[in-house]
Amino acid sequence: MLEGSGGNIGLSVGDDGVLMIDSQFRQLSDKILFAIKGLSDGQVKYLLNTHWHGDHVGGNENFAAAGAVIVGHENVKRRMSAAQVRPFMGETPAAQEEAIPLVTFTDRLGLKFNGEYLILAHVGNAHTDGDVLIYFPESNVLHMGDIYFKDRFPFIDLSSGGSINGFIKAVDHAIFLSDSNTKIIPGHGSLSNRTELLDYRNILQRTRDWVMEEIKEGKSLEEMKTMMTSGDHSYVWGMGFDNPDRFLDAIYSSLTENGSL
Repeated sequence: MLEGSGGNIGLSVGDDGVLMIDSQFRQLSDKILFAIKGLSDGQVKYLLNTHWHGDHVGGNENFAAAGAVIVGHENVKRRMSAAQVRPFMGETPAAQEEAIPLVTFTDRLGLKFNGEYLILAHVGNAHTDGDVLIYFPESNVLHMGDIYFKDRFPFIDLSSGGSINGFIKAVDHAIFLSDSNTKIIPGHGSLSNRTELLDYRNILQRTRDWVMEEIKEGKSLEEMKTMMTSGDHSYVWGMGFDNPDRFLDAIYSSLTENGSL
């Protein structure tokens, strides 16, 4: 696991070379390659994308130019192939062709690399509509991308097809795959484990259920924001990209606009 300014990177290093999960920002590619060279002299042969956001795919073009085959869900290819507009972020232009996944899939994809099978599993509309879990059963390592923001408010990208219900289902999928010894790489934050992931999931579900009940009782979004900062709904999560208000905005919109009530 490599930490940096973007999403956490996962690496498989061995006789076959290097398999890499996510590429952070474009301008960090040289630093990332330098860190990889400290672990292996092998070439980065595969670059797997957990979803399409720039802090996870920004270096794709550079690694493709160095010979890596980029792999991602078909929705990652679709979104990177056209301009995307997101609240708070503005417009992200279409990526260069070389940066877009060359190998795509719809549900699951299996690979064997460095003597180990790994699984890429699409988990539906969670953080985005192209999220995948990447699991190494023999090593018992699970990379969750931005389905898991450890110790901080998660970002549900509604403009990219994300939803709170899908988010919870995706975390449930990860919990099903894991056990007490699984090393879990979050999209952001330090290396984690199943116990911490269960706590994260419980907060997501508790907040979702609370918002649903308050909507049914006629509470406004602003009233809920006031309630959320006190009592049983206060939070100890740190401030990453998202904050309590935006987190609640996303849950509220996800439930009311998608007919989830």
